[in-house]
Amino acid sequence: MSVETESRHPPASGVRISWDDVHPPVRSGVERFLGGKVIEAATQHGGFSPGAAVRLRVDTGRRAFVKAVSPAQNDVAVRLYRAEARATAALPEAAPAPRLLDTFELDDWVTLIFEDIDGRHPMNPWRRDELDRVFAESERMPVMSASSGCAFPMIAEEFDSAFRGWRSLIDSDVSGLDPWASRHLDGLVELETGWAAAAAGDSLVHGDLRADNILLTPDRVYFVDWAYPCVGAPWFDRLAMAPSIAMQGGPPPRELIADPDPAITRVVAAFAGFLVWQSRLPDPPGLPTVRSFQRAQGLIALDWLRERTGWD
Repeated sequence: MSVETESRHPPASGVRISWDDVHPPVRSGVERFLGGKVIEAATQHGGFSPGAAVRLRVDTGRRAFVKAVSPAQNDVAVRLYRAEARATAALPEAAPAPRLLDTFELDDWVTLIFEDIDGRHPMNPWRRDELDRVFAESERMPVMSASSGCAFPMIAEEFDSAFRGWRSLIDSDVSGLDPWASRHLDGLVELETGWAAAAAGDSLVHGDLRADNILLTPDRVYFVDWAYPCVGAPWFDRLAMAPSIAMQGGPPPRELIADPDPAITRVVAAFAGFLVWQSRLPDPPGLPTVRSFQRAQGLIALDWLRERTGWD
């Protein structure tokens, strides 16, 4: 589903298993669905998951992109694959997502089969024309009205447990914490507590948008890895992308979101707190780079938050 791009920054990748490492009955189940024997399997290394992510071609010529994981790689990844399967199946047709063809569970393995998108990730460093394409697509995300029987949670529900970084730090050892954040920890806690109302809205939100979760074709932009879709403010994905964009050679966050609205500052505070708190935790199994990736983003998010608050 993707073509790798070179990075000079912390990589957005886990330690993926290959197609040959996938449980043999799972491989057989995928071949039965595709109607042929796999003759080409190209592992895709981007993204924070230790499971298999493989572009497959079978002897009939049919292609598909397959993700498969078991608790042996990472328990949380199993939960996220299940969430992605449910969410992708429920996405409205207008969502910029590859089509989910099938999903099944077998012997503790969760498997998702998608249409294969012949695309690539955005260039690294970011190019402005590609960034503009991505933002234009994010602004076309469908409106999710309550009357439409929306299958996705509100943003406050989806990220309530995650966006408590500053509140978690207030009762923790803060040695090594950025001095500015240490001095203003009480104020950051106050900002963070108001993030949910600030981020409310009626737009479909991807919730985990970064370069490694985006595919570009000559005429389309696709968002992949829909494990956290929810309903919120139409600017949330742009805001959450901003630190990683700057880290990967793009414009600074203040150029991407110049609106001084205090509500946006609350969400920046919550997201910065999430990154800072997460970056201080041990590496999850199979994900040796995720903390360094979060740490690099957290430094940028803190600088952005310092600018927006004007606090000394």
